[in-house]
Amino acid sequence: MKQARINRLFGVSGNCFDVAIDHGMFNEKTFLPGIEDMRKAIHVIAEAKPDAIQLPPGTAPILQAIPGKERPALVMRTDIANVYGNPLPELLFSEVIDRAVEQGVVLDAACVVVNILMLPNQPEVYRACIRNVNALKRECEIYGMPLMVEPLVMKDNSNGAYMVDGQIDKIMPLVRQAVELGADIIKADPCENVEEYHRVIEIAQGLPLLVRGGGRVSDAELLARTEMLMKQGARGIVYGRNVIQHPNPNGMTKALMAIVHEGAAAADAAKHIG
Repeated sequence: MKQARINRLFGVSGNCFDVAIDHGMFNEKTFLPGIEDMRKAIHVIAEAKPDAIQLPPGTAPILQAIPGKERPALVMRTDIANVYGNPLPELLFSEVIDRAVEQGVVLDAACVVVNILMLPNQPEVYRACIRNVNALKRECEIYGMPLMVEPLVMKDNSNGAYMVDGQIDKIMPLVRQAVELGADIIKADPCENVEEYHRVIEIAQGLPLLVRGGGRVSDAELLARTEMLMKQGARGIVYGRNVIQHPNPNGMTKALMAIVHEGAAAADAAKHIG
């Protein structure tokens, strides 16, 4: 059953575009623009037909209630962390929801996703994430559920919240650890020099690697970066705010699908946005 679920995620091209709309899980107000009305947000993205939509268990039923066979697959977020706020709370945590894989099975998820957070001077958060992955791995094997692991290297920010650290020498070992812990799919950040990303893909030992989008950037930057990542061997992307906060989320989804599945150049893909 695990392979059957993986087949639902990856298109005929062998690649995947997963639109992340799970930001409400993290109790951070700056993540909410564009997803205040989740029913509307999910339906807008689903109409553009990405391969998958990433959701928490509370709003996943909205996606699964859409009729027809062309509904995007569900990637279900399993963990909650409080590391994105400004100012940061005194005590940071990362916890997995109760009986996460069972919830995924009930919701007909094609995959579940969990973080490994590497934060400056926060070894207990990192330890909790390792425990989360270890617990989910065995449950995923029992239920035939693919496990997507999201290793995130973060750095301090003068404003309080953590920011993504794009240093490739920090990203690579954490990606490799996710592989060794038993991930079926890796979801990782791009590095500062995108031309080096083939090194991250190599360290993933053949596992499908999907690249995170992060914060909002210009259309030109996003499409060019995606084209470069796909040419280096990435198996797809997981973008959220750059899609759902876009003035034309449907067009942006179609543009990115053209790059991911058809190998379109960024300039050609941009025509979908208008």
